[in-house]
Amino acid sequence: MRIPRIFVDNVLEENTEVSLDITQTHYLRNVLKLNCSDSVVLFNGKGGEYSGTLVASTKSSLIVRLGKLDPKDRESPLRTHLGIGVSRGERMNYAIQKATELGVSRITPLMTARCEVKLSQTRRITKVGQWQRVVINACQQSRRTRVPVVGSIIDLDKWCQESCSPAKFILDVEGNELADSIPAKVEDAAILAGPEGGFEQGEISTAVHSGFQRWRLGPRVLRAETAPLVALSILQSAHGDIP
Repeated sequence: MRIPRIFVDNVLEENTEVSLDITQTHYLRNVLKLNCSDSVVLFNGKGGEYSGTLVASTKSSLIVRLGKLDPKDRESPLRTHLGIGVSRGERMNYAIQKATELGVSRITPLMTARCEVKLSQTRRITKVGQWQRVVINACQQSRRTRVPVVGSIIDLDKWCQESCSPAKFILDVEGNELADSIPAKVEDAAILAGPEGGFEQGEISTAVHSGFQRWRLGPRVLRAETAPLVALSILQSAHGDIP
């Protein structure tokens, strides 16, 4: 069985012990059926990962003894910031999960004119926390050693104005830029992807005025959760670490 990887929000050091929380303990003990002396891998998103061994068990916690640090870096040389219109339910979760697997550096959920999700301030905070957990789970599965941050939900206008990436693209089915027109060398890119229903013309104009190129991904209309993943895949293949 593949050795499970667990994210812990702690300082990690070789030859120390770490207590796992009740959720992690339940997963390892009751789902994976691990016992003392079984192996795990821990990482804290700061880079690298530690081999570990389960050495003790209490009612609510498992204790892991850390071994050596493996400094392996699996992060892409391409930095990508995804601004994505908030979609309903699992569509948003799916896009965030797969974007993390594809190496996205940061994700900012956006409120746009055609967003069908209405969230109070309290719900916004709750949703961001949920999406951050989706990212952590995807990092555990994909063996990433750094965890992308899901930013607070903000308006599209604000995100466009604040974006400082040298290469910026808005995904637009009516756009005139194609993949082969992307600059020869891109190290930092921002991708603006819409919710269900796409963008209104005024939002496209706002993005263009902020330096975004209108990138058309092909002749077919892609779903809200598909388009950013295609864009990330193209950029990672051309400028990142996907062969």
